[in-house]
Amino acid sequence: MAHQGDGDRPRTTGIGERLIEEFDGVHGADTVVRCVDAARHGAEEVTGGAPDDLVERIARRHLEVLATVAAEKRRRARRSSLDNAP
Repeated sequence: MAHQGDGDRPRTTGIGERLIEEFDGVHGADTVVRCVDAARHGAEEVTGGAPDDLVERIARRHLEVLATVAAEKRRRARRSSLDNAP
């Protein structure tokens, strides 16, 4: 089974490029690539294969969740800083 660093990056290049463009301004390219790599590895572990469409769906969902969590943290930080205002 291929793992990150085993020369498997070219299989995810198209997926990574699409998601980097889709999440531009939300996540850096390195985060997107790590999510794609993790999605691929997870798909291989669970299903025994990693078709590109499955890897892309898993990675996209993970990136969406990360963006939601980051937005919630920013919202709470703004709210708590307003609560402490004199």
